[in-house]
Amino acid sequence: MNHNVWHHFVTITQHKLLVMKNCFRVGLYRQGLLHDLSKYSPVEFLTGVKYYQGNRSPNSVEREEKGYSLAWLHHKGRNKHHFEYWIDFSRIRGRLVGVKMPVNYLVEMIMDRIAASKVYRGKEYTDAAAWEYYQHERSFVTEFIHPDTVAELEHILLMLRKSGERKTFAYLRQLLKRGDYGKGKEKQRRAAP
Repeated sequence: MNHNVWHHFVTITQHKLLVMKNCFRVGLYRQGLLHDLSKYSPVEFLTGVKYYQGNRSPNSVEREEKGYSLAWLHHKGRNKHHFEYWIDFSRIRGRLVGVKMPVNYLVEMIMDRIAASKVYRGKEYTDAAAWEYYQHERSFVTEFIHPDTVAELEHILLMLRKSGERKTFAYLRQLLKRGDYGKGKEKQRRAAP
């Protein structure tokens, strides 16, 4: 257990620092500094220590054991860069639906996915890693993400895969300056390899 305390601390701190560095590169200074601070709270940190494996999220392991992850429920309710934060009940549709994520949180979500891929893949990381991970979850998460957010997320992840961080981060800086997105479906079709 003591071994896990240190290794989990190093893993989440490495992740946080990578997200912070990348957020700073596109101008999200406050979000970079505050990213994932809830991971150091007792409910999230102790779960991370208990289920630490080093190559995947401890929340996934907790979920496999219990059928849910209390740490994840705590985390997603406090961190707006997760699309799950932006799910609400629609009276019109009579079900849960995704709300369009504000552009600054969408960009932070991209940085989160890049950093997680770098931490968990290590030397095996490529610019395609975030897209590949998204492909594993795509079929069941797109039902809960707003269509504009899905389109823009996919456009950005494909751009990262095809053109790398330099071009993608330049695009993200422009997206943040515009302050919105919504033409992602058209961009995605044009950029699809």
